[in-house]
Amino acid sequence: MPLGRAYSVAVCGVDGQLVEIEADISGGLPGVHLVGLPDTALQESRDRVRAAVTNSKEKWPNSRIILALSPATLPKVGSVYDLALALSVLDAAGELPHGELEKTVLLGELALDGRLRPVRGVLPAVLAAKNAGWHRVVVPEATLAEAGLVDGVEVLGGRSLRQVVAWLRGTAALAEPSGQAVEAQPCFGDLSDVVGQEEARHAVEIAAAGAHNLLLTGPPGIGKTMLAQRLPGLLPPLTESEALEVTAIHSVAGLLTDRNPLITFPPFIAPHHTTTVTALVGGGSGMARPGAISQAHRGVLFLDECAELGSKTLEALRTPLEEGEVRIARRDGVARYPARFHLVLAANPCPCAPAREADCVCAPTARRRYLGKLSGPLIDRVDLRVRMRGATSALTDDGGEGSAIVRQRVVAARTAARQRWAKFGYTTNGEVPGPIVRKSFRLPYKIIAPIDNCLRHGDITSRGADRAMRLAWTLCDLRGGERPNSLDVMTALGFRDGVRR
Repeated sequence: MPLGRAYSVAVCGVDGQLVEIEADISGGLPGVHLVGLPDTALQESRDRVRAAVTNSKEKWPNSRIILALSPATLPKVGSVYDLALALSVLDAAGELPHGELEKTVLLGELALDGRLRPVRGVLPAVLAAKNAGWHRVVVPEATLAEAGLVDGVEVLGGRSLRQVVAWLRGTAALAEPSGQAVEAQPCFGDLSDVVGQEEARHAVEIAAAGAHNLLLTGPPGIGKTMLAQRLPGLLPPLTESEALEVTAIHSVAGLLTDRNPLITFPPFIAPHHTTTVTALVGGGSGMARPGAISQAHRGVLFLDECAELGSKTLEALRTPLEEGEVRIARRDGVARYPARFHLVLAANPCPCAPAREADCVCAPTARRRYLGKLSGPLIDRVDLRVRMRGATSALTDDGGEGSAIVRQRVVAARTAARQRWAKFGYTTNGEVPGPIVRKSFRLPYKIIAPIDNCLRHGDITSRGADRAMRLAWTLCDLRGGERPNSLDVMTALGFRDGVRR
């Protein structure tokens, strides 16, 4: 008999690669042999696929069947290949017309009765099919809204194997996307809810405008968490490309819902302080899944009570903060996930954390040990460090500016930064590499002299000097200036020294 052939996609991280599935029916003892580096879930698909075909009233060949997935050296993970495996066998048996099958990418897991079940990573798989030059993809109907987010590809949804077979034979139709769903804007609270704390409020505005990292320390109950929760409300909506990028990560993580298939607003991720390195960075057996830092891509990662986290967990943030992505090696390959996020840390000054510092009963060594988990290299990557004090008029203060007013300034500052760095491929001051900041827009020495003096005296590192310059540019954008002045530079250095003041 001739070979049967179908196509699917292997998703590794947020990247996908086309997989060709060949079915060969030959003489010998009946059985199904799967080759091409399948994992356990894919090995078990032999029984799922056979039951789904027979329960869909189709004839399963009573012969030796070899199913080969190519490229043979690429590890194949999960049940996304079930539909393609079943149709390749029916194609090899001569049960299907070959015309439509050879032009279609197939995704989906099969139930024993032939129902098509949703799988993770449909969006990055459809994007990979489009990039490979394919123009039609069939997915489970439950993931049709997610797959329909990709323009330039015909996306069809099926409920069962029987329906897809009937479509290939020209006797039935598959569902089409009904239109792009719009995510309702999350409610993050208003900045005016925070009483007092003018310096911390200003720091949150700067962090939002330039995508800078932020550390808030102070007694409990003074508004650290409230400020962090209101930071996403100051950020502009995601662009179309950013929305697809963030949605693809959440698709692989299995966090998308039918009601909100497209994430259009910056995510806010706040893991508990007992979280592990794997939960924060990503991992798992087989192919690594995205962790909290990737789920917070283009949004905010808030680590409350950060001094309670383990040292290894905190140190795992260092590389993603510099590179904007995380690479995780596991048994089935290396997964790469974007991880460009606002990091917001909040901590009490000591373990006992009284309302007044004069009431602290902690020994000096205990106080040093408590915040000592935040290592020098990690703190060096935090641009804004604010020591918050207790509010004095909590019952009578009506609060300051609301989020809507502050957001206007943030959007204007981000627009200025995007125009400045567009030719280099960056959108915010916080992500621009130091060499570009130093060489592209040279400032007079009298303006940058404070940074140079701190660098000469060892008060800041070279990384700290670059970050102070980026922070000065953000302060310039917020006031509508063309270039940073001496006050912007001094303010930037003051925020980097905020914890010790």
